[in-house]
Amino acid sequence: MNRIAATFNHLRPAGRTALMPYLTMGYPQRESALELVPALVAAGADLVELGVPFSDPLADGATIQAAAQQALANGMTLSLCLEQAADLRVQGVAAPFVLMGYYNPIFQMGLERFAQRAAVAGIDGLIVPDLPPEESEPLHSALRVRGIALVFLLAPTEDGERIKLVARRTDGFLYLVSLAGVTGARDQLPADLEAFVGRARAATDLPLAVGFGISTPGQAARVARVADGVIVGSALVKAIGGIQDPVRAADTFIGSLRAGIDSAFPGPSQFSNQPNSCH
Repeated sequence: MNRIAATFNHLRPAGRTALMPYLTMGYPQRESALELVPALVAAGADLVELGVPFSDPLADGATIQAAAQQALANGMTLSLCLEQAADLRVQGVAAPFVLMGYYNPIFQMGLERFAQRAAVAGIDGLIVPDLPPEESEPLHSALRVRGIALVFLLAPTEDGERIKLVARRTDGFLYLVSLAGVTGARDQLPADLEAFVGRARAATDLPLAVGFGISTPGQAARVARVADGVIVGSALVKAIGGIQDPVRAADTFIGSLRAGIDSAFPGPSQFSNQPNSCH
């Protein structure tokens, strides 16, 4: 079973909501992930989203854009991201890795070569923000035979038919974008977030993870009450930037989010007990 499916299946009976932090690989230093990822897991992360820096990140706000530029200046590449993921597996990190990267570097590497290297590196899932589901079959096929989930984003502006289409194409879990726009911490989450999660819940049995704009334990707790996963990126990237001890900062921040999520006392997850599989 794919580690993503196994993780959600393990959390479901306990009524526990998954915490999935996003980390820009190569930031703040090129090798930082080798210390930061184990710290995130030790602090309570259930899955880790590994961000591949890219020069034109369409979905990312100012914080992650700046981190990506620094990571690129540090010499980070897609190839090196995969090498570091493999090194983390050698270290013994067992949490699912979801790679987040834009299509161009993947295409340049070659879809089959990328999928093979990702599998060897221990990557469990992939998010490609600029790849429409309708155009995803070549990459999807290369990943599917290697047991790697292709996860799609779903915007709150999508209608019922579009939700069903995206849900049919995605594997592992469905990534719900909490608000229209780019990534970045927000003072408040949208008032209609619960209704959006409800619409998605009616369309799929997959776990639902919510990201974009979540930055505080209180916001994480609100999401935990209705969703199966909480994704936090910009706030973590901001917390570890420009300080002498990013590992301690990551531990403190993720620990606070974990406490916030657990304080919500979410009931058993509402998605079905059917195993997740590639579609």
